[in-house]
Amino acid sequence: MRKILFIGVLSLLVSCQEESGYSISGTIENATDGQKIYVAELNENNNQTTTIDTMEIKDGKFSADLPEKEKPTLSFLTIEGARGNVLFVADNNPIEFKIYKDSLFSSEVSGGEDNEILYSYIKDARKANQIQSENRTAMIAAFRQNDSMEVNRLQLKQEELSEQHMNRLQEIVKENPNSLVSAMILQEIANSKMVPSSELKELYNSLSTEVQNSNLGKMADTTISQMSKVEIGSKAPEFTAPTPDGEELALKDALGKVTLVDFWASWCKPCRDENPNIVRVYEKYHDKGLNILGVSLDRPGQKDKWEQAISEDNLQWNHVSNLMFWQDPVAAEYGIRAIPAAFLLDENGVIIAKDLRGKDLENKVAELLD
Repeated sequence: MRKILFIGVLSLLVSCQEESGYSISGTIENATDGQKIYVAELNENNNQTTTIDTMEIKDGKFSADLPEKEKPTLSFLTIEGARGNVLFVADNNPIEFKIYKDSLFSSEVSGGEDNEILYSYIKDARKANQIQSENRTAMIAAFRQNDSMEVNRLQLKQEELSEQHMNRLQEIVKENPNSLVSAMILQEIANSKMVPSSELKELYNSLSTEVQNSNLGKMADTTISQMSKVEIGSKAPEFTAPTPDGEELALKDALGKVTLVDFWASWCKPCRDENPNIVRVYEKYHDKGLNILGVSLDRPGQKDKWEQAISEDNLQWNHVSNLMFWQDPVAAEYGIRAIPAAFLLDENGVIIAKDLRGKDLENKVAELLD
């Protein structure tokens, strides 16, 4: 509660108490009376969501008055019995929702500048995803028809579409330095690994101090700093991890003239599909100085599956794993968020290429060793 002074037309000074905060209200389709909607927000301290209020649906409507926010907060509505949530920014503005219970992703949110930016971005992302999905479908059809020229054309188009989307995301960040949404988008750009860390750092520096110091801003800064460690031209981060025999093996002790650090897992189908190509390149160039160090993201307690995959795929090189799935510290050090992922190092452990597959991997190794 805060005290606000009003000066009336008769120059009388009147003081009154006015409730401060923000309100949310909306409609929801295909819901039943009494069904609950939970309001949650991203906790700044531990990056977890915390439920702060509960509403009940009546006649397809809901509403609530919530406490004033010291600063904008990334928040969520979760519907009882429905999967997923509806994203919004709580920033002391009245916020209105139009929720489609059977398709939460299609829900609409309005109210406050941050939510306008957020849902403009979401609409752009939906459109970009649809266009890219249609292009991928056409590419698959061309592949099945053995139309290599059309496949190549569509691959180039896919790259162009992805680049256009990344450019649009960067524009949103530049145009909205004071919005919490810009920090969220910056994190997405960083996760795409399509933009160099130097450019990402410029975008981060363009954000307001408040946004930089937000939880999302700090997350983006951490990701960007992590990326800079594994950019081409950087010295690969050192690590030591257990081998299948239980010994500790350090990266520095596995280096050859050229070394491929390959992040994979027995459960990863694209990784297993790529393994025959890596085996072929290894057999061709190992005697010329190619070493490989496989870093597995297999799950805890599944050492047998890791070892079985090594044997089945004939991976006759060094292997390490902490058997910690996505929590693997080596993967965290290298900023791994998807596999397969690979780093090609020179004899000094400097990164000279990343994520090469198929013929591209062989061509680069041949360039370095032949």
